[in-house]
Amino acid sequence: MSDYNHVGIIGRLTRDAEIKYTNAGTAVCNFSIACNKSIPPKNDGDEWTTEVSYFDVTLWGKKAEGKAKFLTKGKQVLVEGELKQDRWEQEGQARSKVKITAENVQLLGGKENGKEEGAPPPKQSGLPKAADGFEDDIPF
Repeated sequence: MSDYNHVGIIGRLTRDAEIKYTNAGTAVCNFSIACNKSIPPKNDGDEWTTEVSYFDVTLWGKKAEGKAKFLTKGKQVLVEGELKQDRWEQEGQARSKVKITAENVQLLGGKENGKEEGAPPPKQSGLPKAADGFEDDIPF
């Protein structure tokens, strides 16, 4: 059986996404998300606490170009992808960091000004409206 590397995380962006391009012209979008976890009290009378984990995310290509403008600080997103460990040496010390290479990023959350976040404006019919606000060509 082969190994399997897949992760799904829901969190909020900690800053606006940054988009850059490689020398070959491929888009790279980097952002960070925070995931909160509520911890129940250990003893009676104690209060619930919150533990926060932060994750760096990279999205590539056309998906990066299409999503970058919507990935702003505070937005809630679902990130699906795989974990990647970067390793380097700094001042003689071995360092590493686990990042998420996203395959899919989906905007979540409620409505903004009465419409879904990131949703296109509603389509307008080409029919003129009558004085009472109804379209002229009503089929009944």
